[in-house]
Amino acid sequence: MNFDFSDDQKFLKSEARRFLEDQCPPARVRKVLDDPAKAYDAELWQAVGAQGCLELCVIAEELGRACAPIPFGSTVYFLAEALMLAGSEAQKTRLLPKIAAGEVIGALATSERPGPLTEASVRARVEGGKLTGDKIPVTDGDIADVAVVLAREGTGIGLFLVDLKGPGVKADTLSSLDPTRSVARVVFSGAHAEPLGAAGQGMELLQQVLDRAAVLIAFEQVGGSDKCLEMARDYALQRYAFGRPIGGYQAIKHKLADMYVKNELARSNAYYGAWALNTEAAELPLAAATARVAACAAYWYAVKENIQTHGGMGFTWDVDCHLYYRRSRQLAVVAGAPAVWKERLVGELERKNAA
Repeated sequence: MNFDFSDDQKFLKSEARRFLEDQCPPARVRKVLDDPAKAYDAELWQAVGAQGCLELCVIAEELGRACAPIPFGSTVYFLAEALMLAGSEAQKTRLLPKIAAGEVIGALATSERPGPLTEASVRARVEGGKLTGDKIPVTDGDIADVAVVLAREGTGIGLFLVDLKGPGVKADTLSSLDPTRSVARVVFSGAHAEPLGAAGQGMELLQQVLDRAAVLIAFEQVGGSDKCLEMARDYALQRYAFGRPIGGYQAIKHKLADMYVKNELARSNAYYGAWALNTEAAELPLAAATARVAACAAYWYAVKENIQTHGGMGFTWDVDCHLYYRRSRQLAVVAGAPAVWKERLVGELERKNAA
């Protein structure tokens, strides 16, 4: 079975890389990072939307490589995937064209307290079509137009679409490790909530959305991991110590080799996830968990070793290592922490072996 991208997808990948290298250099990411009043790059967001990119795994990898400061993940991985999975025809017709055009920003609002998300931890409630409760942290919640919200209704838990620009919604921006992907505390006080999917199926639908998002995020993480490896390699070839490039020393060679191995393992698992997602295979939950765990591990290892390869320079503001360090931490928790996905991976393997 061939999990590799087709020639058309490879061409799209090269074009996406060329576009992002031109439009999203590190200096542009820094402008968002350095400006507290700027939560994302609005111009870049519009430009990406204008590209009309449909091969999401390919695009996600290049966005991760560029460390793009735009709400692509919140909008496409979560809002669009939720609509495609459970939205009515009216909801899809209303929102999907605007998402494709970059006219709508989305968000996923699920957690309300520290720790794993469970049915017992959901306190937000919908009564008579009105939503009350708090959600924290909500990635891009301070700039989003529409949120997919997990809340109780009656005796069950459901997913709901909420207009974040409408009445009964207040979003407060929070400090975070990666200001290029803003987070907020969103307070709902009688906001209109539109059901998304079947009543009482919120937890099941959410897990399906997270499985899909995990694959796409894994590609974004692989893109960032590859960029870290390239940065470390390039620096190791140009930095001299004791009369020779540091890349000639065995300790540095081992760092780069270990980064490469972990990156390739994460890539192969991401490709498996992409196949399962594209074919709607029954293996998607297992493939998503595998891709998520491997990609989180590879990106975290790559950013640390990239900094170590750069030595003292790696910790300074003059080097871009920290941009990827911050993004690796953000992506590691945005769809659930690695520990949660490890538990899911073990559970899926046990179910598969018991079948």
